[in-house]
Amino acid sequence: MKSTFKMVSTTLGLLLAAGLMIAPASAAETRTIKVGIGLNEQSPQYTGLLKFKELVEKESGGRFKVDLFANAQLGDDTKMMTSLRAGTLEMTCPSTAPIAGLDKKWMVFDLPFLFPNEEVADKVLDGPFGQKYLESLPSQGIIGMAFWENGFRQLTNSVREIKSPADLKGLKIRTMENPVHLATFRGMGANPTPMPFSEIFSALQQKTIDGQENPSTTNFLQKYYEVQKYTTLSNHFYSPFVFMYSKRLWDRLSAEDQALILKAAKESAVYQRQVNRETMGKAVDGMEKAGMTVTRLTPEQHNAFVEATKTIAQQFEADFGADNLKTIRDEIAKAGNK
Repeated sequence: MKSTFKMVSTTLGLLLAAGLMIAPASAAETRTIKVGIGLNEQSPQYTGLLKFKELVEKESGGRFKVDLFANAQLGDDTKMMTSLRAGTLEMTCPSTAPIAGLDKKWMVFDLPFLFPNEEVADKVLDGPFGQKYLESLPSQGIIGMAFWENGFRQLTNSVREIKSPADLKGLKIRTMENPVHLATFRGMGANPTPMPFSEIFSALQQKTIDGQENPSTTNFLQKYYEVQKYTTLSNHFYSPFVFMYSKRLWDRLSAEDQALILKAAKESAVYQRQVNRETMGKAVDGMEKAGMTVTRLTPEQHNAFVEATKTIAQQFEADFGADNLKTIRDEIAKAGNK
């Protein structure tokens, strides 16, 4: 009898111990990936994140849960990158401009009138040049996964129609706190005024600034047409996004999970670019219908802006490197000829 009782007790003890071992292991297999961005839930960037979430959660069989935070809930791009480097946030997707604060060679992407169109940008960013830049990020505590698209940036203002650099003279234009962008707008005659993205609308409304510059989709979704009368499709900068992961947290993942997340990042990049380009034209139409004057530059008018900024590359060559400038220009020329 005692022997039977002892066997039952031993069996129950083993089952209980097994249960205790299984529960934490199962819980440990469910990981949450937090992703923060500055734009709102209507943006093509957020739509791209929804695709990424769908892919990761499906391919992982639910082992990963992706939580999305828009509207700069987790801070601006610089703050979120700092969180990635500290290992307190998994992912974000900033423009290349704030990355230049970590490594000056990224300033080459900020040069005015660098890419002629989106197709050429895709070839260069997805090619050896772009991959070389992504592969430089681990030294900054970041894993660069893929280039997404913010897009060509356009001017808006509440003072007058902009058809030439002379029309910009004296206007206070909000820019990012980026030395290349600041120098570019000074070269075009404006008074560039850096400020956080989250403060733009109120500054325009209160006329602290006269205008700002962002891709048309952003301009429309942020409803700048409510406080701005004019937009010029100047294409003065092409702005990529960089989808990135915290290296500290990345290194804790298995090689299998790293491959799964990287694949989802690249697949969602293709999707996000497509959505961004479809949305861009609709955004311009939407601003026009809302009462904005939309100025489409002639080739001659466009060339006047290019001419006004032709010395910018030389001014910053020591920062991003003459070799990098030559290489990207060669890659752009090669991509444009295919």
